[in-house]
Amino acid sequence: MAYHKSSKKRIRSTESKRVLNRYQAKTVRNSVKKLRDTKDLEEVKKELPKIVSMLDKLAKKNIIHKNKASNLKSKLTKKANAK
Repeated sequence: MAYHKSSKKRIRSTESKRVLNRYQAKTVRNSVKKLRDTKDLEEVKKELPKIVSMLDKLAKKNIIHKNKASNLKSKLTKKANAK
């Protein structure tokens, strides 16, 4: 068990950050899956900038790796530009 006041605070802040990071990452994962399953290209083109922005934010905060974000953006952009 933590003894110092600062280590107790660190445990609390780490837990709250972990919960927020998991929520944001899960939200983006669900959005990406939804976009992949969408058949309407107009809808894909409309939603793509929002999801790209979310991926960039996660990569900036090191919640996901920057290369993973780039790979996802690339694949989604290919889908949007198909046909």
